[in-house]
Amino acid sequence: MTIPADHPSIPAPRTGVLLVNLGTPDAPDARSVRRYLAEFLSDRRVVEIPPLIWQPILRGAVLTTRPKKSAHAYRQVWREDGSPLAAITRAQAAALKDAFPGVIVDHAMRYGNPGIAARLDALKAQGCERILIAPLYPQYCAATTATANDAAFAALAGMRWQPAIRTLPPYHDDPAYIAALAGSIEEGLATLDFVPDAIVASFHGMPQRTLELGDPYHCHCRKTARLLGEALGRDLTVAFQSRFGRAKWLTPATDETLAALPAKNCRRIAIVSPGFSADCLETLEEIAIRGRETFLSAGGTDFAYLPCLNDSPASIEMLRILLARELQGWLT
Repeated sequence: MTIPADHPSIPAPRTGVLLVNLGTPDAPDARSVRRYLAEFLSDRRVVEIPPLIWQPILRGAVLTTRPKKSAHAYRQVWREDGSPLAAITRAQAAALKDAFPGVIVDHAMRYGNPGIAARLDALKAQGCERILIAPLYPQYCAATTATANDAAFAALAGMRWQPAIRTLPPYHDDPAYIAALAGSIEEGLATLDFVPDAIVASFHGMPQRTLELGDPYHCHCRKTARLLGEALGRDLTVAFQSRFGRAKWLTPATDETLAALPAKNCRRIAIVSPGFSADCLETLEEIAIRGRETFLSAGGTDFAYLPCLNDSPASIEMLRILLARELQGWLT
């Protein structure tokens, strides 16, 4: 068969890795936040209320009041290179650029930009016939890990020539992850001018109903905290942040925990967020700013927020180990 001269050439087969994180608005203004929240809170994995009931609430009270408040919060943490979450995830992908010969490492956001479908198309256009989808959520949750995979599979459904796909499993108890966390926390503690009475591990909250329906997230968080405490040689105070709506959420709540600690003779604390692979609004504004205010107002004297792993050398090496394991058989 003769192939026409103008027939598009087929790129040499390559392998791709797509790092995926939650997402962020394009700018710290109400319009951008409203667009982002409309996408995020319309996900049936995130809000498990029937759309006929939820959408009028979302389009009414939520999207008319919350964007302005959230935009103010985003402005307090926005960087010159954009949203902290987007900037750090981009930096993680860049740091892994040469980690695996012949492998293209890219990044995407589940909500907002760059989108998962667009980056999968880009990897496919570069000849990637095998792609590892890597949701950067250590603890599995249907509202995070599963929905990232959902978006990838939905994009595949529109492709005539699909690449082979693998997905990164949760790594809440992986020795490389626990070691990276412990090392990072020990380094952070060494820089403080006080000795904490307690170390608080604040994980993102989820409705209690998700645990009752079989989601392993709560168990994964608890195991991470236990293993991390063992590595550090001390118990951690576990709490769950970012409650939303009237439903019962996982407890204890981070804000309530911070308010109660000073009365329990814990007036000096360090707080970490082991469920986040990159600092974001929930860590930098909710914890480092508002959490500090809550704790000090309740009688605390010393408060330190220790950063996430972000794009530190320890983080990149940990990710390299996890990705290398999942890429076995695909690397030449």
